[in-house]
Amino acid sequence: MLRVLQVRNGAGQLQVVAWEGEGPARVVTGVSSTYELAMQAIAAGQTLSQRIDAVGLGETIDLKRAADEGRLALPITHPDPAHFVVAGTGLTHLGSADGRDKMHKAAQSAEKPTDSMRMFLMGVEGGKPGPGQVGVQPEWFYKGNGSQLRATGEELVSPSFALDGGEEPELAAIYLIGPDGTPFRLGFCLANEFSDHVTEKGNYLWLAHSKLRQAALGPELLVGDLPDHVEGTSRVRRGDRVIFEKPFLSGEANMSHTIANLEYHNFKYELFRQPGDLHVHFFGTATLSFSEGVKTEAGDIFEISAAPFKLPLVNRLTVAADKPVTVKKL
Repeated sequence: MLRVLQVRNGAGQLQVVAWEGEGPARVVTGVSSTYELAMQAIAAGQTLSQRIDAVGLGETIDLKRAADEGRLALPITHPDPAHFVVAGTGLTHLGSADGRDKMHKAAQSAEKPTDSMRMFLMGVEGGKPGPGQVGVQPEWFYKGNGSQLRATGEELVSPSFALDGGEEPELAAIYLIGPDGTPFRLGFCLANEFSDHVTEKGNYLWLAHSKLRQAALGPELLVGDLPDHVEGTSRVRRGDRVIFEKPFLSGEANMSHTIANLEYHNFKYELFRQPGDLHVHFFGTATLSFSEGVKTEAGDIFEISAAPFKLPLVNRLTVAADKPVTVKKL
């Protein structure tokens, strides 16, 4: 399967790279970014693969060396990060309600189903509608803009006021809005939808606060359809020890919603169909180290890998210094 990457050269400039997952990776000529490549493809009425064939390939790139040297960048960036919308959906995977339900029941004395469990069951019953039908809408959240995104090898910085910085291993899709407002799905990538689960546990209405954090994307933009079954591994390392390791599942066979249904309920809002904007949409997970009682610490390393992706997503957790916020009156 075709993968598109952005790799920095020795001078720090971005190069677009095409790779089939085996054999040599090669620079895509005539473009300076994946965003430019995608805009050209839309304008020409071509797929990304067809556009790459049209512009041609150049020198080979040693991806292992690039990874070792910290030159693997985000798979796509926007010239203005404020026009890169970062959002996602939760409770979309079979089993994803367990950890959330336990978390919220701990804050309640009643035995009635939590809102999380009710939302999950709605997805199980109505998240995979028939052709031409609209399914139930999922939980939705906003994480910020492109300034929040981090590449593999970069640090994930938790705010000084955060109560937790926990990984969420999952898949995400990248979209570019065409000139007429049509969303184009460019492909899928590995993701860490880093969140503050302690804040969320304190009160479900703080979910919005808990999601306003950085997030990481793997280096490969996997072009084409996502396999129905994706199985990966999430690890947390502390020094020379692995303190958490567990598989995670994704793909529609393991989800309570179809990807098309999640896409519809995101892009039904005209706000999210502004020409030229990029979107990354996180599809959710059922695997969290927080649910297993792990309390992450500064210096911990998050490692996420999954076939068919060839390259892992690796990030180190740090905590930002306290920075007082002052509001001035004009």
